[in-house]
Amino acid sequence: MKFRRTLLGLAAAATALGMFSTGAMAQAAYKPEYKMSLVLGPPTPWGQAGKIWADLVKERTQGRINIKLYPGVSLIQGDQTREFSALRQGVIDMAVGSTINWSPQVKQLNLFSMPFLMPDYAAIDALTQGEVGKDMFKTLDKAGVVPLAWGENGYREITNSKKPIKSPADLKGMKIRVVGSPIYSDMFTALGANPTQMSWADAQPALASGAVDGQENPLFLFTVLKMQNVGQKFVTTWGYVADPLVFVVNKEIWASWTPADQAIVRQAAVDAGKQEIALARKGLVEADKPVLKDIAAMGVTVTQLTPAERDAFVKATRPVYDKWKSTVGADLVAKAEKAIAARQK
Repeated sequence: MKFRRTLLGLAAAATALGMFSTGAMAQAAYKPEYKMSLVLGPPTPWGQAGKIWADLVKERTQGRINIKLYPGVSLIQGDQTREFSALRQGVIDMAVGSTINWSPQVKQLNLFSMPFLMPDYAAIDALTQGEVGKDMFKTLDKAGVVPLAWGENGYREITNSKKPIKSPADLKGMKIRVVGSPIYSDMFTALGANPTQMSWADAQPALASGAVDGQENPLFLFTVLKMQNVGQKFVTTWGYVADPLVFVVNKEIWASWTPADQAIVRQAAVDAGKQEIALARKGLVEADKPVLKDIAAMGVTVTQLTPAERDAFVKATRPVYDKWKSTVGADLVAKAEKAIAARQK
């Protein structure tokens, strides 16, 4: 009996030692620093998303998980279209990434770039915070990353150096810088423009020299980068697409953390996403849209389309919408349209 108790005691001690060493090993496996990729840094809402997330994680894990921000997609030499592949390969540990930039690798993400699908912020929320958002997370998980939360880059409005844009005819022949996603080339071609794909790093000198006439981006970028100084004298708000952001972690990195730390990182992403969405919409959800007043005060002509004017753009881009339905997935598009139709305005 005594011998059996001794054996049991030794087994218990071994188990305790094993548990301790496993925990210690897991802790030792943590990297001293994790690399987070961002296209834009603070003070933009996108950059703030990364900063808020990193700060919350450091504070809530008592410094077990330290994150360093790499804005300008500097971990991949500024090529934002390579970000998703680099995440899967482990070159990047985590990211707050754009659905547009990742859409060449994950075709379903083109849903958010379907022209004029989302007419207002309630429509974006109906997708990201509903069943469509859950479907997207399952797709991203299968594609090789761990998605945790949604953020927002915002509605993309068009600017140019030539004239006010009020109809598709006004875009005829204009050279417009677009992101490296084929649906954008299709849309601007359908509108009679001459789309030119280039990274944002290349776009700024091209706008300044007049090699490119215009570009499309969220309005916070206009004010942060003072785009009137690179010839952008005309802004048209048309809200043709919005760009949700996604907070993700590399799968191997995620697996190296304890379940408790995984839960902390996930909740920190959700909290950061909520804060960042509020920042992205600041000045644009109010009836008087103070951001537009700020831009007009820079000597820029701001054009807000009437419903009839906007409808002309919707009609002109409808063939692109229909073409991309099959690429994105007809069922997913139908689910999104249904969710938007049922939204609470």
